[in-house]
Amino acid sequence: MKRTYIKFRCSIYEKKLLKKRAERAGISLSEYCRSSAFGNSVIERLTEEQLAHYRMLVKYKGNFTRIGNMFRKHNPKLASEVETLAAEIRKHLHNFKRTKK
Repeated sequence: MKRTYIKFRCSIYEKKLLKKRAERAGISLSEYCRSSAFGNSVIERLTEEQLAHYRMLVKYKGNFTRIGNMFRKHNPKLASEVETLAAEIRKHLHNFKRTKK
């Protein structure tokens, strides 16, 4: 149970910025400040628009992987290009996963 207070001064702008970042992360201002003070990374939640893009990339990645598998036997160069694109999408998906926790 938390019983002790710590106060610090900041500008109005800094306070608004801290509140906004805490809000984006889905935590209280106090929790945001504590986490930051202890060196924990505070990750902002994804917006609905970002989630929609994430879902679209997941779908595209699956489609490109299937296309690459189809062409592997018939056109190795095209298959290689499709696999490269799928790997790039996979990298972006990995970045999404890191930011949404």
